[in-house]
Order: sequence, then C-alpha cells, then structure tokens
Amino acid sequence: MANLKEIRSRITSVQSTRQITNAMKMVSAAKLRKAQDAITKLRPYANKQHEILEHLTESGLDISANPFGENRVPTKVLIVCISSNRGLCGPFNSTVVKKTIDLIQTTYAEQYAKGNVKILNIGKKGGDILSGKGYVPYQRADEIFEDMSFAHVSGYADKMMKLFLNKTYDRIDFVYNRFKNAAVQILQHEQFLPIQSSTDSTKRSHDYIMEPNVENIVNYLVPSSLKTTLYKALIDSFAAEQGSRMTAMHKATDNATQMIRALKLKYNKARQAAITTEILEITAGAEALKG
Repeated sequence: MANLKEIRSRITSVQSTRQITNAMKMVSAAKLRKAQDAITKLRPYANKQHEILEHLTESGLDISANPFGENRVPTKVLIVCISSNRGLCGPFNSTVVKKTIDLIQTTYAEQYAKGNVKILNIGKKGGDILSGKGYVPYQRADEIFEDMSFAHVSGYADKMMKLFLNKTYDRIDFVYNRFKNAAVQILQHEQFLPIQSSTDSTKRSHDYIMEPNVENIVNYLVPSSLKTTLYKALIDSFAAEQGSRMTAMHKATDNATQMIRALKLKYNKARQAAITTEILEITAGAEALKG
C-alpha cells in the first residue's frame, strides 16, 4: 500500500505541474499576440528605411562618407547579445549564447586574444549563461525589457552610435532570435555598425525628389534607421521568446498529460495486484481454518 500512496503522490505532483505549464502557455500566447502584432507592423517601416538607403547607394551616394558608414579595420569589437530575462523558453537563450561564443572564437578570435572584444548583454538569462562559461559581459542592459518603447530604446541606440563615432569600437554586431512564427525562431547575426552599403555595384536611377538635399536627408535617415534597427531586433527577440516559451510549455503540458496516464495505469495495476494478493491471503486463511 505504501507503493500506491507514492504513486498517488506523484500523480498529484504532476497534475499540479501540468496546471502551471498550461497557465504559462496561455500567458505566453497572450503576450505573443501583442508582440507579433508589433513586429508585423514595424517590419515594413524598417525594411522601407533600409530600401531607401540601398537605393541611394545604387544611385551613386558614397555611404562610407557618412560617419556611421566609415569602414575601419575591426580591431575593437562590441557584440550585443540579446536574450531574455526569464527562462523556461526551450533553447531560446542557449542558441544565442552559443552563436555569440562562436563569433568570439572564430570570426573575432584575433581581437579576443588581445582583449579587444566586449559583450553588451541584454537579457538576464543570456548574461548568466555567458558568465558561467567564462565570457563575462562588460556591461548588462537587462532593464531594457521593462520599457520597450521606441523612445526608451533610442537612448541605447544613441549610446552605441557614440561608441562607434568616438572609435571606442570599430564594429558593433547584434546576435538575437528573429521571430518567424510561434514554433520557429531564426538565429540572427547582423552588423549594426558601420552601416553596410549595397553589394550591387550597378548604378541605378531611382525616382526620388530630395529636399532640401541628399546630405541632409541621409544625415537624418541613417541615425533614424539605426535606432529602428535596434528597436526591431528587440521586438523580434521578444516575440520569438514568447513563441519559444509557448511552444516549450505546450510540450511540457503534453508530456505531463502522458506521464499522468502512465502513472494512473501503473497505479491501477498496483491496486489490482494488491487486491488480488488480499483475496489470496483471505482464501488461504479460510482454507487453513477449515483444515
């Protein structure tokens, strides 16, 4: 009977866990709907900004003449690792950390050996994993997720732009998860600064009327595009986090349901065996009394 009590206790425990994972799945689904709506609305705007810059370079504009387009030998590198503040979201954080470490050990191995690679971490979980692996971020901005407004995020973009302009860093890269759908997140590595010009060397004419002039428009458009790029990366990552957590909690709920079924079957078998044993003992006792 002690075995039956132990199985009942496990069933109760797993049922409680299933309630928690199911509740977390529903919360993540609600957050995902809002985050998905936000990134769906933002992407066309961000893509159009990038498209205009590409068209300008195709028309003959030398983007490298802009302070944010200055290509320097990347002797000092900043990697911005965007993860999450909360766990229970499957491989969401570990994949970002793995890619960050891979960049350090391969692409920027020479700079890292000289101590010229720094990590700016956004997201508590990613920072904790990096620190545990010996790659302690020089700075953490986990609080950015507390206010995801464009105005708030723009302040962080301004700081990164200043770090590039004053040559504290020659290159700034982003590593994050891009949202595709609730079940799929795409690991992304992007060069934030310097901005990259179009790889197509063919000159094309695009039907734009520039007022007051190209220089003023570019001087406004480039910083605005960079702020939007950071904002989009964060919104993308947040939506991907909710999708990953919802998927992880859905799987956990299904696994708990299967475990409960298996435990109930085990309980019924053990109970049947116990009842059969009791019947045999009673029958044996009765036969002994007759003798």
